[in-house]
Amino acid sequence: MHTYIALFRGINVGGKNMLPMKELVHVLERFGCEQVKNYIQSGNVVFQSRENLSHSFADVIGSDIAETHGFKPKVFLLGLDELQAALANNPFSTEDGKALHFFFLDAVPSHPDWETLAAVQSKSEQFKVIGKVCYLYAPDGIGRSKLASKIEGCLGVPVTARNWNTMQELISMATELNQHSRI
Repeated sequence: MHTYIALFRGINVGGKNMLPMKELVHVLERFGCEQVKNYIQSGNVVFQSRENLSHSFADVIGSDIAETHGFKPKVFLLGLDELQAALANNPFSTEDGKALHFFFLDAVPSHPDWETLAAVQSKSEQFKVIGKVCYLYAPDGIGRSKLASKIEGCLGVPVTARNWNTMQELISMATELNQHSRI
């Protein structure tokens, strides 16, 4: 069994693109996914598959939701190893789990606009891009961060963000699924 994490961007936010988690679980089960578990209502799903899924499976999921619910969410599909690597490569303090954010990138940026990112970065903020993850430490809050709102545009690739606390929960859920499949 292979363990995966699907991160859905922009569902169930502000009353738009509503997709009950029970229905999202059914979408994945229709594609043969097993042990599908969600974390909070904003689209964090851990599941297993007997098949080794490619990243293109994320688009299949999004297209299915478009057909059944009338909107196509951007879906980021990560293997457990990719999620673990993102945590291991984190260059910032983890003391305040709400201040540390992981922006998962759809691709490695080819022409990032570093100047604009540096220009909007506050004195308390730090960021670093490593592969397909942009790490943002925003101790004054992500809602106040001009840098956070510019990351996608300046990197030139679609992104979705999760904070450290959510990442810890997803790792825990995925690791537990992975261990149970070995028994």
